[in-house]
Amino acid sequence: MDHWGAGGGKWAKISKGSDHPFGGRTFGGAKRKEIRGTRAFGSGYPYGAGNQSTIARRPFPFGVWPLYWDQNFMDSDEYGPQYDIIRPGGFIAFVPLRTTTEHFNVTDDEVYYAVGDRESLLPLMVSYVTWCHVTPAWPSRFNASATNATIKLENVIQYFRASSFALASPAYNNTLARTSISDTKDSTPLPEFMEYSPFRKCVDGVTENALAIVNTIPSLTPVDKFKLALTVSGIFICGAMLFALALIYATMLILREKFSKWLCGDPYVMDRVRRERETELRYENHP
Repeated sequence: MDHWGAGGGKWAKISKGSDHPFGGRTFGGAKRKEIRGTRAFGSGYPYGAGNQSTIARRPFPFGVWPLYWDQNFMDSDEYGPQYDIIRPGGFIAFVPLRTTTEHFNVTDDEVYYAVGDRESLLPLMVSYVTWCHVTPAWPSRFNASATNATIKLENVIQYFRASSFALASPAYNNTLARTSISDTKDSTPLPEFMEYSPFRKCVDGVTENALAIVNTIPSLTPVDKFKLALTVSGIFICGAMLFALALIYATMLILREKFSKWLCGDPYVMDRVRRERETELRYENHP
């Protein structure tokens, strides 16, 4: 996962042979410019959103799973808290986004919330603080089924990253949130103070540009390819030279042994000749 990365590249598949609950599904390949959805849950999929009434069995274009909401909305229980232990980025959390009148013309009611996996929220908070003067805050675990939940489905003002991340505000109530399908743009309009808020636009822009996504593997430049070719060629050449030296050494050992036998005679033959000559000498001395 890469913050501020461009994304893209080829998608891959989760191994079917593994014990992963989503084995066989594709992930990755989506680009940063495709990260925005709408206010409808299930929006923001660059590919794989054939059935707009459910998010079940969908791929993961940006490498992460979608959020889940209460009452198994759009079959989102498929990605529920039972799988938090293996969810990319960790469990779903939320964090308040507040600023001060020193930097923006805001009221006390203008508070937004970022909702997403914990590991995406932590570095993103640094970007919020840096660019939008957000008051630093620590993420809290999100419980979509809690009756007193701070954020509800109807409060979402924008989905990102294939509905795996959202900006929300308790001051907004989208009455069409549970009746619309994921490819619609129908929603309750934002309140005027929110629609034209520089603070909201700043938070929205940072989320769009800095939210972590699966990045592409960097492609090799012609120079890199040439260097790689030289390296591989060098490895093969060195290997061939070592093999040739080993062969020459073995040949020299064999030739040395043969030359030694030719020059000095075979030790086994010489020993036999010596014994036979000793026998003859003994016979000559004692006929």
